[in-house]
Amino acid sequence: MTQVPRTLLRQLALRFGLIGESEGMVQAMSRLLQVAPTDLSVLITGETGTGKEVFAHAVHELSLRKKFQFVSVNCGAIPETLLESELFGAEKGAFTGSIEQRKGFFETAHRGTIFLDEIGEMPIGTQVKLLRILESGEFSRLGSSDVHKVDVRLVAATNRDLAYEVRQGNFRQDLFFRLNSVNIHLPPLRQHPEDVPLLVEHFGRRVAEKNGASFEGIDVAAEETLRSQPWPGNVRELRNLV
Repeated sequence: MTQVPRTLLRQLALRFGLIGESEGMVQAMSRLLQVAPTDLSVLITGETGTGKEVFAHAVHELSLRKKFQFVSVNCGAIPETLLESELFGAEKGAFTGSIEQRKGFFETAHRGTIFLDEIGEMPIGTQVKLLRILESGEFSRLGSSDVHKVDVRLVAATNRDLAYEVRQGNFRQDLFFRLNSVNIHLPPLRQHPEDVPLLVEHFGRRVAEKNGASFEGIDVAAEETLRSQPWPGNVRELRNLV
């Protein structure tokens, strides 16, 4: 079994809310501790609600870039027609309604970390420009051929099987290989039910503190009921329940 000292597990829990002592979660946290101090791009995989953004933020905070911006972008929440300009910026007049030059998320994240959530939703054309930034640090704003440089670390996340998306022609193979060299996989909650009591205690204490109360825990029967649930929404679903 992967070993992470309990003192470190407690620190990760207190600082970032990373909760778990199961094999899968300890492996993920061990990988996090290994790669965070480096400047490598990181791909975090797992179902919706498993805590991918929490891990991404921890990567940033444990890196040398922690004094600079952490910029979070949900690629699936931005219309395809706008995603490119949101990421790379746009010159005045680049499209209807573009009345002034605008920086994109990559420029905003300069010297820091950009987190691209649901990267599997990114259109092929935008993937090409992302690969260019990863390889050279160069990009052009929409509506201009001028080349700009940016220094940023990429952390990406997806709930999709990107290897399958590559075979289907929906995701570039070269970008996938570039991202997947450092992978942190977060297991679904149903695969580590032994962590449910720890999560309930963590969320319960947080709710109690906000309301000026104390958390007394749950009884054995309630604990067993929670452990046996399938949790399709994973940790997020459990948090909302508590």
